[in-house]
Amino acid sequence: MSTLFTKIVNGEIPCHKILEDDRYLAFLDIRPINPGHTLVIPKQETDYIFDLEDDLLKGAIVFAKRVAAMIEKVVTCERIGIMVAGLEVPHAHIHLIPINAVSDLNFAKAKESDPQELATLAARISSGV
Repeated sequence: MSTLFTKIVNGEIPCHKILEDDRYLAFLDIRPINPGHTLVIPKQETDYIFDLEDDLLKGAIVFAKRVAAMIEKVVTCERIGIMVAGLEVPHAHIHLIPINAVSDLNFAKAKESDPQELATLAARISSGV
């Protein structure tokens, strides 16, 4: 059975897309820790990030680096934190979270966001405005 993220990749479930290529997809988390919290996933469905083939794992980090730079242009923060928990959805994913302190990397702070606010932010990050 397809994961939630595979359904997003296949267009079965909508997302607030930031960037996409043939191997990866970045989209806003609907329960962000901070505004701009983005998920980077390989399109290939693999549960555990360390089960990804080396080239796919390396590519995911390079893709995440591009996305982080896009977020930094739009969201005011000290830097973009990166986290891989790997338990929420059985599909490898990287969290990119705008932070001002290490304590910002706390999933207990995650909260539902207004879909229109997410759409507006995704458009700003995607366009760099």
